[in-house]
Amino acid sequence: MNRTRPVSGHTANQLIDRLAQARGQLRALIDCLPADGWLGPRAAHLNPPLWEYGHIVWFQERWCLRARPDGGFSASLLAAADALYDSSSVPHDCRWDLALPAPAAVDEYAERVAAAVAVRLRSGLDQTLAYFAELCLYHELMHVEAWWMAFQNLGYAPPERPDVADALPAQRLAFAAGEVELGSGSGEGFIFDNEKWRHPVPVPAFDIDASPLSEAVFAEFVDAGGYRHSAGWSDAGWAWRVACGACHPVYWRRENAAWQVRHFDRWLPLGADRPMLHVNRHEAEACAAWTGRRLPAAEQWLRATQRPEFRRGMAWEWLRDAFAPYPGFSPDPYRDYAQPWFHTHGELRGGGPVTDPSLKRPGFRNFYLPERRDPFAGFRTVSAD
Repeated sequence: MNRTRPVSGHTANQLIDRLAQARGQLRALIDCLPADGWLGPRAAHLNPPLWEYGHIVWFQERWCLRARPDGGFSASLLAAADALYDSSSVPHDCRWDLALPAPAAVDEYAERVAAAVAVRLRSGLDQTLAYFAELCLYHELMHVEAWWMAFQNLGYAPPERPDVADALPAQRLAFAAGEVELGSGSGEGFIFDNEKWRHPVPVPAFDIDASPLSEAVFAEFVDAGGYRHSAGWSDAGWAWRVACGACHPVYWRRENAAWQVRHFDRWLPLGADRPMLHVNRHEAEACAAWTGRRLPAAEQWLRATQRPEFRRGMAWEWLRDAFAPYPGFSPDPYRDYAQPWFHTHGELRGGGPVTDPSLKRPGFRNFYLPERRDPFAGFRTVSAD
């Protein structure tokens, strides 16, 4: 255990309650799966829900019950669990073909693990166990969001309709040249390894949108030929657009000469002030360039959070940075959380309408491949250099 790892501020009972609440969110989505939804379609951006459910339980058992001080792991409560659910060793494309336990068997596995974790937490909460309990909590909440993304992507009816906050009318916040600290410190509670450690970064003068761009503004870009002309697109972005034939946002359609957007299983007219969601970084870059601006750097975005007028939490927001390690990075025990994705993924911050509030803190770094359109992701712009 890294001696500089932050200490949890939660009691055993608080951690047990929070883990139970996260599982309740997952159960609500499970209860809304269609009859044929346990495996679902094969796609690079999806997991079979039956595999993902077992993986979530396996992850909690692995780190809260099975992890040994010597770095090894004791046996699982479920036979062959590692061969089924270890995402670091089970190729994504094979997950539909595994001999996965039936939902009822995974329910039983989940109940046994939850009960054992509660007993262990109450028997003596030390820094190591508290860290792993929080790791498992946030891991599950991220997977819950992935289920919401899949429900949207596949047009399933969700357990409830998440609120999407209205974007403010166009307003920009100006900042003089200064400095900001990227990263998190050891006194801030649980943090992920990709946030380590805090370090100063100079920030030249800039201005930034107070809110993410709205659907209405993005529609202007679409109607102006934004998907028909390569101007403003990066080479990689235009290659993506041509290869997939995208001519408008993924969940949009024309109906009676007006754009509509699909929210889960319902088609709605565009919202004049609703934040634009489900664009990838290529689309965000092109629209920002069309406005004569660009995507924010992480240090600009983070500095802007110091102003009360800066509205966030309505969308994951694409930054112009590639997802990369901070100076001196070293992985935590769950080595594959961030390290394998550096330099190939783009960074996002902020949190969207289905993101748990605990993951909406300014220092949390999300990351997706630049071509992903299924996240609840939007963007705002900054002045061009």
